Amino acid sequence: MKQIRSCEVFVIIPSQSRRFSSDVSKGAFTLASIKERNFFWCFEVEILDVQSKKQICIVDKVPPSSTLLDVKHKFHKACPQWYPSRVGLQLERNGPYLKDSVNIQSLAVSSIITLYFTDLGQQVGWTTFFLTEYTGPLLIYLLFYIRLSTIYDQVESTKNFRHPVVHLACFCHCLHYIRHLLETLFVHKFSGGHTPLKNMIKGCAFYWGFTSWIAYYINHPRYTPPSFGHRQVSLAALGFLMCEAGNHFINVALAHQNHSGSKACFPSPTYNPFTWLFLLVSCPNYTYEVGSWISFTVMTQTLPVGIFAFLMVIQMSLWAQKKHKLYLKKFYPEVRRKAAMIPIIF
Repeated sequence: MKQIRSCEVFVIIPSQSRRFSSDVSKGAFTLASIKERNFFWCFEVEILDVQSKKQICIVDKVPPSSTLLDVKHKFHKACPQWYPSRVGLQLERNGPYLKDSVNIQSLAVSSIITLYFTDLGQQVGWTTFFLTEYTGPLLIYLLFYIRLSTIYDQVESTKNFRHPVVHLACFCHCLHYIRHLLETLFVHKFSGGHTPLKNMIKGCAFYWGFTSWIAYYINHPRYTPPSFGHRQVSLAALGFLMCEAGNHFINVALAHQNHSGSKACFPSPTYNPFTWLFLLVSCPNYTYEVGSWISFTVMTQTLPVGIFAFLMVIQMSLWAQKKHKLYLKKFYPEVRRKAAMIPIIF
């Protein structure tokens, strides 16, 4: 245990000043003794480069009530090229990144705290991330729907009659992404987190690229309607709308659960029948999302939609399994008999 140096700043309770002077003169004044005697102090935070271990700067006079975000703001003042959301701080070189809400006092084993710095690159907020990712498919699909002359042959477009499923597919596709956009703005609550810009670029490339491929086929003048006609389209459209409604109500229930102050229990179904899926799976929002794209595949009967739906099933399964494991650790009695995404199967 390191002894606190003479240059540290203390606020001393007057009635204990004599005992404090005695301890200092004996050289036995440690962090443990400070905690025992209810003294308050200021920390020094030494920030090292995670690769070279070289010192970047020292953030001094950090009160014990400060959070890691406060340290990042002070670090930004010393090094303006790294704004707070771009700064990743670790207690160990190979350890996880510390959350902004971590209290600095909880990291202390002495008066000097050593943290390792990683440049996380350019960051974007989660709201910006999802608004950008979902706005693209909405607009791209509409561009193909109006059959621009730069995309399709204008003569062929005017000759061929559009099957009603083409209009229905446009409505369902737009409804899906409008729901996502509205939920991003009014339902989901993001705690000020950020993600690397490259993640947004990859997400946009995936969603925007697949939307272009899907919209090109469905809105093509030579598009052929589903094999089983009106019945296939109607049943699939009904399934799509039910999954969209279910997804929305599940997201509302999760948002209410996360911000109602009762975070210590697993989300439970309500009087709304769409939330009863909580009785069978731990991630019903992913179940409904997969159901929407499978229904859209059946409704349009096109290869690009089928491939996209298949990839979504894989991605949602991975996310559901990851979240299910977290639920098992936190809410084992409530979750142990539930599947992750598909009832009984997994």
